[in-house]
Amino acid sequence: MAKKSILDKDLKRVVQLEKATAKVGQSNINLGFSVLFLIGVLIFAAFQTTGLEGSAILIVAAIIGGYMALNIGANDVANNVGPAVGSKAITLFGALLIAAVFEAAGAIIAGGDVVTTISKNIIDPNTVSDKDTFIWAMMAALLAAAVWVNLATYIGAPVSTTHAVVGGVLGAGVAAAGIAAVNWPVMAKIAVSWVISPVLGGLIAAGFLSFAKYFILYRDDKITAARRWVPVLVSILASAFSVYLVMKGLKRVWKPEPYMIALIGAGAFAIAFALVRPAVAKAAAKMPNRRKSVSDLFTIPLICAAALLSFAHGANDVANAVGPLAAIVSAVTAGTVAAKVTLPIWVLVVGAIGISIGLFLFGPKVIEIVGEKITKLNRVRAFCIALSAAITVIIASALGLPVSSTHIAVGAVFGVGFLREFLANKSKPIDAAISYSETSGGPVSWPENSNAPPSTAKIKKKEKKAQKRKLVRRRHLATIVAAWVITVPAAAILSGLIFLGLRELF
Repeated sequence: MAKKSILDKDLKRVVQLEKATAKVGQSNINLGFSVLFLIGVLIFAAFQTTGLEGSAILIVAAIIGGYMALNIGANDVANNVGPAVGSKAITLFGALLIAAVFEAAGAIIAGGDVVTTISKNIIDPNTVSDKDTFIWAMMAALLAAAVWVNLATYIGAPVSTTHAVVGGVLGAGVAAAGIAAVNWPVMAKIAVSWVISPVLGGLIAAGFLSFAKYFILYRDDKITAARRWVPVLVSILASAFSVYLVMKGLKRVWKPEPYMIALIGAGAFAIAFALVRPAVAKAAAKMPNRRKSVSDLFTIPLICAAALLSFAHGANDVANAVGPLAAIVSAVTAGTVAAKVTLPIWVLVVGAIGISIGLFLFGPKVIEIVGEKITKLNRVRAFCIALSAAITVIIASALGLPVSSTHIAVGAVFGVGFLREFLANKSKPIDAAISYSETSGGPVSWPENSNAPPSTAKIKKKEKKAQKRKLVRRRHLATIVAAWVITVPAAAILSGLIFLGLRELF
């Protein structure tokens, strides 16, 4: 027996060593593909800038932009598909493929042709009117944002790439023009969004999950309840995403009036309800009366939600992230600093392809954390998270609040997890293996080889322990919140240092 135990331990060590070796090897392969992509960006940018004065600067900026795009794919995009993967509604490869295609489509189709040169107008362009100073400031901002997101991905913290760019622009702007150049009211709104985004996302997700539990999952006849309410919930999702796409995903190419947005939302609800109700009734007729059966009804809506979230993210956030690159291109080619510039299609292509490659190479790590590590997700919970993401953005946009889609999605995951924890602890579960019925005066059951029931003190201790079940991993909560809080200041400090270094060198 002793020899067998030793052999088992040796085999485990060998398996662990093999896994570690394979992980290191895969990391090296991914790094190699990343380098090849950046070399491709260098060649592509060289062709696009042939004959232009300052082409060397543009090529370097394009490489940094490509590096930024890789990091967006590795970190930010994962939040859109993580819940769907964690709930097993779709495989990891399927999620990567859908996200890559729709992110790229959103960036290229609806990314728009005009962006602000200084993200979110946090720095007055008139204070950085010198062309060379402006170019180095934007270069520093882009590089600092990319490095910070890279570090966040390494430690497994989903962060807002837009906030990283904001921090980069802030730091470079202060280093170039002084603290007076900062638009502090705008910065105050961004700071408020750090709190509003995750809290609002979490509350809305928890609210929808509570509705689903009490009106469907906790009912004796779950199938009948599902036939009544699942079409309503899916139709709300369709309506919310229609409005979300119009307000955010297509805002750079089409800005309809509020009444038109309301009509689009109402129309999407009516069409979805007409289509989903008979489909759910047909599927439910063959299902057993179990929670898993109800959960399966949300599979297709979840996949559609992941695709639409990716499209809207590609259209809305990618242009913000590559905005500094577009600003550099404009400053070099036009010779002046403008408040708004045309976004060249080749810049969008670099961003779109880089995001897709970064997602495939490095995205699975953050996807796993968002979808599986924070709390356990099923398809009903994941559906509530996706619905929360769309509705929260709509509410924030209507109130004029700048919010982060990353913070909303992750906040929704935490909201769902803490609701699960609250409900589980509220039920006061007691381990039946050592429970004791004081009312009956005898043991219900207790461990084998025990001649006497456990003491009342032991029962109370076990009950107290059961009441403190932790269904949300606090370690991830602490890491993610810390990363959110320091994203802007960390990117700002790094950007300022890079700018000062570049100015000294050039």
